[in-house]
Amino acid sequence: MKKIVFFLFATMLVASVKAQVYVGGTVGLWHNDDLDATFFKLEPEVGYNLSEKWAVGGVLAFAHGKADEGKYNAFALAPYARYSYYENKVVRLFVDGGFGFSTQKVKGFDSVNGFEIGFKPGIAIKLNSKFSAVAKCGFLGYRDDYMTGDNGYGFAFTSEDLSFGFHYEF
Repeated sequence: MKKIVFFLFATMLVASVKAQVYVGGTVGLWHNDDLDATFFKLEPEVGYNLSEKWAVGGVLAFAHGKADEGKYNAFALAPYARYSYYENKVVRLFVDGGFGFSTQKVKGFDSVNGFEIGFKPGIAIKLNSKFSAVAKCGFLGYRDDYMTGDNGYGFAFTSEDLSFGFHYEF
């Protein structure tokens, strides 16, 4: 058993030395004065570069809101495949294709499960050899009660689908 654990540790170490693994995420905080409501969102992300063009990864999301009506909590897991279609020394354009599963609960009500499947375009700006600033905007696909309770399909290019974050490559 010790040999298996050591082998897995060594394999992960070798993979991270070749700058294949990246971590990052986004965070958000918003207060709505009209509703006297505060919302918080945390989305850590981890991924693995398969090649210069392809990567796989996942996002684990947590959202919390508090208003006069009660508290709101939501969790989501969203794996994806990333295709980078343009890259120069500073800028990389990509699209994430994937699906996500979520569960949300408003205090005093039943929990609601949802999912999404679709594509999210993005841009990464390399700040140095390890750090990149990342922005994603838009969604093309289908959602059913995913995180915010939206249902339907189509393309959305709104501020609700805008996120800023970072990636750190090992």
